[in-house]
Amino acid sequence: MTLTDTITIRPYTSTDADRLVAINAAAVPATNLITRAELEELVASALVCLVAERNGEPMGFLLCLGEGLAYESANYRWLSRQRNRFAYIDRICVDEAARGNRIGEKLYFGLFQSLAGTKRPFVCEVNKRPPNPGSLRFHERLGFAQIGEEDHGEKAVIFMERALEDAR
Repeated sequence: MTLTDTITIRPYTSTDADRLVAINAAAVPATNLITRAELEELVASALVCLVAERNGEPMGFLLCLGEGLAYESANYRWLSRQRNRFAYIDRICVDEAARGNRIGEKLYFGLFQSLAGTKRPFVCEVNKRPPNPGSLRFHERLGFAQIGEEDHGEKAVIFMERALEDAR
């Protein structure tokens, strides 16, 4: 990226799907693999799906789900047992070539702005096994704090929450 490149945060459109599936695939094992059909199904039930775009090209995305879905994610089910209302960051992925440009931070700030006033705390998980210390530091820097852990066998996660001022 050059200094003249501008990152725009915007809502997802169906023309983004193939590129986002590829960005997501490159992020495995930090995130789970997803097909185009699965992505489209998640986006249809999402509170918000934001895309980071540079020069017309998607460089990353953030997908956020609310409570009450029939989503078969063990992490989502754990959070559903712990919180009645939430904004669950199911996945955030940034193209490897664009990392280090604060795109993840811009996506999160876009999410915070999109859901301001909804009285939903933001929740997510960070891999403990395999370890993802960079993600843990990133989320702590954005005000997330640990609320629990879960061991899923091949994976273990740390659950984190960023409470809104008006969420209490």
